[in-house]
Amino acid sequence: MRVGIVGTGAVGSACALALVMRGTVREVVLVDRTRERARAVATDIRYGASLSPIGDIWDGDFDELAGAALVMVTAGVNEKGGGAIDRSDAAGRLKLLDINRGVYKTLIPRVAEAAPDAVILVVTDPPDPLADIARGLAHHDRVLSTGTYLDSLRFRVHLGERLGVSPASVDATVLGEHGTSQVYLWSSARIGGRPVLDALTQRDLPINDFRRSIERDVRYANIAIIEGNGASQYGIGMVSARIAEIVVRDERAIIPIGCYNPAYGVTLSLPAIVGRPGVLQTLEPAMSDEERQALQHSADTLKSALAHDGDVR
Repeated sequence: MRVGIVGTGAVGSACALALVMRGTVREVVLVDRTRERARAVATDIRYGASLSPIGDIWDGDFDELAGAALVMVTAGVNEKGGGAIDRSDAAGRLKLLDINRGVYKTLIPRVAEAAPDAVILVVTDPPDPLADIARGLAHHDRVLSTGTYLDSLRFRVHLGERLGVSPASVDATVLGEHGTSQVYLWSSARIGGRPVLDALTQRDLPINDFRRSIERDVRYANIAIIEGNGASQYGIGMVSARIAEIVVRDERAIIPIGCYNPAYGVTLSLPAIVGRPGVLQTLEPAMSDEERQALQHSADTLKSALAHDGDVR
């Protein structure tokens, strides 16, 4: 099974490495406007790929995406390059929409032509509105954004660290936008089957301060990483590789992922059943009134960004 990656900058390279390390797919083809860069990344990874079950990784042009089950699109201006690293700016990643829309207008038709049956996974920031734009350019609905999958993992990691448990023992989800309007489902967050809010009360921890601190750390995790490393790439690379694995294996796994939701009129993240065709069904979880209102606000934020960009559907 083949997976393609368009864009071999920091994020695309991290996606490629994670795919090879997971060893799920037999073929990975890297496409970049600078062929030499794609070739260098493929060559570097191929030297160590014999330690993984993967078959091959190579650089190619768009026509070599033919037969791919999934194509990740990571090309575009990143947060640092686009000036989207100001914690006080409510727009966050949405500042990158205008410039990256132009990139997608060039790339997505070529992806769709070369791999008409592939699921397109939008990784470029901001992934949710770019997925809506990609849907229109590809003329099909098999378009996903990485959405809040990574945000949900960050939520679980920070909860686990504060409560002294493994993140694997935490069940907590972030919905809506992969951005500043994201929604934290505190009402359903669990550790060992016990509500997190009950655990905080039992430990006599100040709930409101605890919540604000966690949400701040998760919402701006990317900026903290960029301040130290120049790019936030490894977490999203691993998440993207896991999504590819779910699609290629037709796992029917339930994860928080971005797909177009007609009830909200935009692409946003809800728990969804994911398999070979992409999202088979979205599952709207139980939410408090506050969380439901926040999710609608997140949808409205995304819709407004698209309307301002002139590409709302």
